[in-house]
Amino acid sequence: MRDYDEVTAFLGEWGPFQRLIFFLLSASIIPNGFNGLSAVFLAGTPEHRCRVPDSANLSSAWRNHSIPMRLQDGREVPHNCRRYRLATIANFSALGLLPGRDVNLTGLEEEDCLDGWEFSQDVYQSTIVTEWNLVCDDDWKAPLTISLFFVGVLVGSFVSGQLSDSLLFPSPFLLRFGRKNVLFVTMGMQTGFSFLQVFSTTYEMFTVLFIIVGMGQISNYVAAFVLGTEILGKSVRIIFSTLGVCIFYSVGFMLLPLFAYFIRAWRMLLLALTVPGVLCVVLWWFIPESPRWLISQGRFKEAEEILRKAATINGIVITSTIFDPAELQDLSSQNQQSHSILDLLRTQNIRMVTIMSIILWMTISVGYFGLSLDTPNLHGDIYVNCFLSAVVEVPAYIVAWLLLQYLPRRYSMATALFLGGSVLLFLQLIPPDLYYLTIVLVMVGKFGITAAFAMVYVYTAELYPTVVRNMGMGVSSTASRLGSILSPYFVYLGAYDRFLPYILMGSLTVLTAILTLFLPESFRTPLPDTIDQMLRVKGIKYRQSPSHTKVLKDEEESPTILKSTPF
Repeated sequence: MRDYDEVTAFLGEWGPFQRLIFFLLSASIIPNGFNGLSAVFLAGTPEHRCRVPDSANLSSAWRNHSIPMRLQDGREVPHNCRRYRLATIANFSALGLLPGRDVNLTGLEEEDCLDGWEFSQDVYQSTIVTEWNLVCDDDWKAPLTISLFFVGVLVGSFVSGQLSDSLLFPSPFLLRFGRKNVLFVTMGMQTGFSFLQVFSTTYEMFTVLFIIVGMGQISNYVAAFVLGTEILGKSVRIIFSTLGVCIFYSVGFMLLPLFAYFIRAWRMLLLALTVPGVLCVVLWWFIPESPRWLISQGRFKEAEEILRKAATINGIVITSTIFDPAELQDLSSQNQQSHSILDLLRTQNIRMVTIMSIILWMTISVGYFGLSLDTPNLHGDIYVNCFLSAVVEVPAYIVAWLLLQYLPRRYSMATALFLGGSVLLFLQLIPPDLYYLTIVLVMVGKFGITAAFAMVYVYTAELYPTVVRNMGMGVSSTASRLGSILSPYFVYLGAYDRFLPYILMGSLTVLTAILTLFLPESFRTPLPDTIDQMLRVKGIKYRQSPSHTKVLKDEEESPTILKSTPF
């Protein structure tokens, strides 16, 4: 009895059909790159100060001195949220007294911005912050908006897991949907609700729609990932998952500052960002349904039609029937031993792997999204800094792929994390006038953390045994989503101390790099099938069971090393 890969081996691994699917599915990820991080510009906070109404009876001298000064990064700047009490300074103005000469400004009574704010338009023409005055007492709402977007991503990851789960771990809910349908429905969900955000009339309406956009964004990503891994051959899957999907996500991220540079108003920017999603509709006529999924539903004729078209594109002539239902394995009918999420805590070893994986994924996610969202706080041009933050991801993904191919996982992960974390800790030592060096170090930190992010998927999948691998990856992915939810508040701390976000992210990343050294090494070792076969965490003593000893002996006699990891 042959499996799907054996039956379809005649198509080859990298023909015109595979290249078409590779690039079209990767291209469908591009909108995810700018939708996921569009809040950098949509929720940007420009320079602002209290509005002094024209009706206030103030002289030009008092109008120019109506805002108290405060210290920021060692220099005096106008206060963003306070002004001198208008009634008081209007009285001084009427008496002909001058600020600073006749009146000591230090002891003057202050008040809140009772007449609203004046926002600088040097960088942004408008954002949701200027639209709904999300500053001062309401400044917590902007990072909350971004966090709630990632809450939507967290919810969407559970939904997409049901809609587009791997055939190795089928779901009953999946029976009603196909991979292609899920991909385009969620793509439409992401684009459609982004379009509706343009017409938001309140902050609450914008935020609720943003949550739904987050749900569609991750679901689209997962659906494209699953469809690609099921259509493409074994040798291409790891390249698709580490280079294809990731680099095209970075391309979308690169497009974001280019759009934002030319479109400074948030509503028009959001409208422009929906256009690429609309253009993806044409992909419907080029991307086929997954033949694997069709076979799992017993729809052999449709699967055969797709493969015959693929053979024609690849220039292969087929003279006989491809599928014999009596011969082909029906993956959906395979019964596997039932396991629960509690199995991730069953033994001391898998418990330690789970805890360390949760810390690893959460820290990497905080670092990646924290640095991505922090670009407005760097010196220099925000659009250039955001573009550099996106560009640096491309070499990071390439280096990560090379490290996965040729070097041990544990040391590669630890080195990338240590590089990313240590340079962030050095930032506080850089003199303020060397801000270009600061930007370079931040980009080096982003490079290291991005490379670790690319490697952690494969590394985690190799650590968990087959029977709980999907659950292990799910728990780790959830930890990553929680990290992304927290990341906007790491950036928010920069309002109190410019270096505090970097100190926190750098310290966590370096500590996690050290923790990674205690994880087992999975490079060129057999993938474990059972919990007893798992590689051991370093530094912990275990009592070895007779069954485990027998398993190890069997593995030494007939090891099986898999170069690509299904996850």
